[in-house]
Amino acid sequence: MEVEIMYRPSYSVGRLTLAANEEVRVEGGSMLAMSPGMGLETAAVGGLLKSLTRSMFGGEKFFMNTFRAPAAGGEMYVAPALPGDLEVVSLENEMLMVQSGSFVASEMGITLDTKWGGAKTFFASEGLIMLHASGRGKLLVSSYGAIHEMNLGAGQSYTVDTGHLVAFTEKMGFKVRPVGGVKSTLFSGEGLVVDLTGPGRVLLQSRSTDAFLSWLIPKLPHNTSSG
Repeated sequence: MEVEIMYRPSYSVGRLTLAANEEVRVEGGSMLAMSPGMGLETAAVGGLLKSLTRSMFGGEKFFMNTFRAPAAGGEMYVAPALPGDLEVVSLENEMLMVQSGSFVASEMGITLDTKWGGAKTFFASEGLIMLHASGRGKLLVSSYGAIHEMNLGAGQSYTVDTGHLVAFTEKMGFKVRPVGGVKSTLFSGEGLVVDLTGPGRVLLQSRSTDAFLSWLIPKLPHNTSSG
């Protein structure tokens, strides 16, 4: 599979070019358009239990779509639900932790599962239950806003707001914690942060859906009832 990312970083679209009879796994609702002859199979990937766990705790659809190119090959266009960027991550028998909602597509050599990534707390809407991507092949992930990549050296640490975390190398050390004390956590506008320790790769997104919703919801009109 060849991937071309277009219109980045605000409204990125991924163009996937497939060889003869090649298959690609795509998150439900991400397909924009495709060439003639592309086949589609929808299934609970990994079985009922794994699909249910991935749906409930990983923020992904219960069913996943597998597209298959015809004998002449084919192409398709994919995009995430939110305005933002796309990034291709090539895994070589590696493991990557991917934030819920960021998975868009992958080659068939990639296995997706859920893995506990930190303790739940009442101070944030997410408990960092993340998708666990492993295997060999190309993985396409999305962000809300632009993607910023960081490569941490051995022993190097960085603190990241969990709402801005897209993905990180599974072997990295990490610790999820409140940004400060109870007062700071409740009133600073910040929630949970994660302390990441290298070596490894980190993908961040320049915007946070939680922050956007915190700005938007108070501005929405409220229904009033009379009598």
